[in-house]
Amino acid sequence: MFFPEEPEDEFELNIVPMIDVIFAILTFFIISSLYLTRSEALPVNLPKADSSEVQERTQITVSVEDSGAIALNRESIALEDLQSSVRDLMGTTQESVIVINADEAVNHGRVIAVMDELRAIEGATLGIATQREN
Repeated sequence: MFFPEEPEDEFELNIVPMIDVIFAILTFFIISSLYLTRSEALPVNLPKADSSEVQERTQITVSVEDSGAIALNRESIALEDLQSSVRDLMGTTQESVIVINADEAVNHGRVIAVMDELRAIEGATLGIATQREN
């Protein structure tokens, strides 16, 4: 009896789907790591101070850009609306730390105007963000 030999299929390893999965996982980790380092403040050049300390309970951040524009937790806001918006964020919280993140090039009077608005809020503790000198 004659049995014809079955042709053996050549073994082929297709790695393209595996590469797609690896790139998808890599993309996930890159994007999720960007959210872990996200800051609530706008990027400004902070002044330097030797006595700067890390605040553990920072919940509300008010940024003052070098142009004088004000942002509350990264959203633009007018100076007149700042007090009411901060009160809304505080809600029923008795005390909150509000960090003023002002650019070192901003007009001093603008920072004082922001501080004046925030000091009128009962239970608000103000802090000014600085960078530690190297």
